[in-house]
Formats: sequence, structure tokens, C-alpha cells
Amino acid sequence: MKELKREKVSIIGFPMDLGAGRRGVDMGPSALRIAGLQLKLENLGYEVNDTGDIKIEIMERQRVQNSKLKYLNEILKTSKLLASKVEKVLERNEFPLVIGGDHSMALGTIAGISSYCRKRRLKLGVIWIDAHTDMNTEETTPSGNIHGMPLAASLGLGNDKLANLYGFSPKLDPHNCALIGIRSIDDDEKKIIRKLKIPISTMADIDKTGIYRIMVKVLKHFRESVDHIHISFDVDSVDPVVASGVGTPVPGGLSYREAHLVMESIAECGCMSSLEITEVNPILDSENKTAIFTTDLIASSMGQRIL
Repeated sequence: MKELKREKVSIIGFPMDLGAGRRGVDMGPSALRIAGLQLKLENLGYEVNDTGDIKIEIMERQRVQNSKLKYLNEILKTSKLLASKVEKVLERNEFPLVIGGDHSMALGTIAGISSYCRKRRLKLGVIWIDAHTDMNTEETTPSGNIHGMPLAASLGLGNDKLANLYGFSPKLDPHNCALIGIRSIDDDEKKIIRKLKIPISTMADIDKTGIYRIMVKVLKHFRESVDHIHISFDVDSVDPVVASGVGTPVPGGLSYREAHLVMESIAECGCMSSLEITEVNPILDSENKTAIFTTDLIASSMGQRIL
């Protein structure tokens, strides 16, 4: 892949909590800003433009029309706005850093990036770092929460409105995905993963092989096979002992050092073209510790070094 250096970072806040079953992640963007995100990036030499938040209608002013696709219309509407904003950032040769918000935000982020790549005949690859695969559909979802569906929809699966968001489908080739840190998968999601042969590194794989070897392998493959690498980082990929302020904590996740090594490896590769951070929930946090940790992870992915 051809490396494209973007010295300007555009922060896009997406305070979405409609895709989740627990309130609070809508305050994630504010928590990350309070934790000093912009200053940390500026100290690394980036020119940073915080574009503010996309306006999202609060849950209390809406009704659930389909219990299998909760708050679908508002999620579609705002995800299109996010997709357009992300695409315009890339067109200006700037780096989009999208901060959320629950993981349904990936619907819009990936749609915008994929549209940008499609128009330029670039291959998109997505590294999905998460405790969950987020590959449920309208038919398989146990909760109706759309934050469990964005990867499936990006691959062209499930509800047509979600899959065809921004006017085309699929957004992503399953062979150009890499799932890392997974440890909570529904049975129907397992069937989809096996059918599509999606590359996946569970926490068991990380225990056996080590996160460094896995990252070296994934990044080598992506550098050889895609043109644009997008990182979708759900903070619940990290063990809740380290990051307690997340919407859907699952024990046994990445350690403090493993999480930083993931991001440091990405920085050393020099091949990340976009980044989104999801599921920071300050209501469940203590003294904003998870947001502070997460801003350090972002800095690690963008060049911060121990020495």
C-alpha cells in the first residue's frame, strides 16, 4: 500500500447512545476531550481541528418502532451525516478521528471511508478491535440493539436500510477485515464468521500466540493487500480492570500493555488512515480514568513513544 501522511487531524464527535442498551456513552466524546485529547495530539506535532459533535436526538424524545432494530430511523439519519463528514475530511487529505458514542457509529464511519475509497479504486481494510464481533442482524439479534450489528451491515448483511446506508453495499470485503480481542460471540455470529472465513484473533489466540506476533501478521497482510487501513477500536476490548467505564464490559480482555502494544504497532507500521474510538461511558467510570487511558491509547496509535 502507498503510505499517505496526513498531518492534520479532524476530530468528529458522535455522541450516539441509541444503538446501545445502556445509557451514558453519549458523553464519551466530552469525556475524551476533558481528558486532553487535542493537547496530546498537538504535542505530537499534529494540527488538530475539533469539528464538534453531530447532533443526535435523545432517546426520550423517540419511540421504538421495531424492537429488533431500536431507534433505526435516527441512527440511519445521523450515520449518513457522519459518513458525509468523514468522507469530506479524507477529501481534504486530513485524518478523521471519530470519537463516540456506541459502536453503531461504525455504520457511518465505514460508509464514509468506503465511499471515499470506492471513488478512487482503493481497497479498504478494517481492523476491528473489540470484545464483540458486532455481526448480528435483524434476524439474529438477542437485544435489538444496533451497536451489535455494524460490522455485519458493513459486509452487506442484515437489514437492507442498514446494509445500503449511504447508497451502496457492501462497504467491506470480509477478507479485508481482522477481528482482534474477541471473547464474546453469539452462536449465530459464529456461523457468519465461519461462512465468510473472516480472520479473527480471539483472546485465547492472544494468550497462546502473543499480541505482538498477531499484530505483525495482521499489519503485514494489510500492507500488502489494502490501500486504506481503518482502525475501529472499542474500549471494551480492554479488560474492565483497566477500563471500567465502558457500556458492555467483558472480563478477560487486553491488558494495559497489550492495548498499548496494539496501538504502538499500528503507529510503527505508519499505515493507519483513519481511526474511531467507541463505547467510553463516563457514567460507569471513576474520575474519568477510562477516558484518560483511552486518550493515551489514541496518542500511542499516532506516534507517542515511551522513549
